[in-house]
Amino acid sequence: MNVFGVSGLPGSGKSFVSELTLKRNGVIVSMGDIVREEAKKRGEDSQKTATSLREEFGQYIVAELTIEKIKKIDNNELILVEGIRSPYEVKLFKENFKDFKILSIFTNRDTRFKRLQMRNREDDSTYYENFLIRDKRELDFGIGNVIAESDEIIINNENLEEYEKKINEFLDEVISLWV
Repeated sequence: MNVFGVSGLPGSGKSFVSELTLKRNGVIVSMGDIVREEAKKRGEDSQKTATSLREEFGQYIVAELTIEKIKKIDNNELILVEGIRSPYEVKLFKENFKDFKILSIFTNRDTRFKRLQMRNREDDSTYYENFLIRDKRELDFGIGNVIAESDEIIINNENLEEYEKKINEFLDEVISLWV
């Protein structure tokens, strides 16, 4: 399986990486969706579930659930794991998938907050204080270390065309490693 991951703080532009991967007939497995599915089962919000899952089952749990899901996919071309948040998760993906690479997306805080306000997903806050609390929680999971140790970091403060170009260059490079 040809698997790579994308990481970045909420609102950084990870979903656009997913869109471009889908255009290349890739498969997307979102760690956030896995947490949201579990939150729905538990009847609690996804932010609480993300923390409680790790407290109950350890740092690897979301990655373990994601790996289980990936191994059921019948596609050897391109699989993107969206939303990697901790170095523990990266370690587990690297142990399970040969040549696993991490792409991180960095976007400044104000731009990310504006995007989250427009996106208005269940776990997005329109209050800046709550946005900062969410950022801190993400950083506490270890996302800063994941970004620092990434194979590639793309800055997404520019226009969409430039961002798309950078993502496609990364995808071309990653795919060429697996050919």
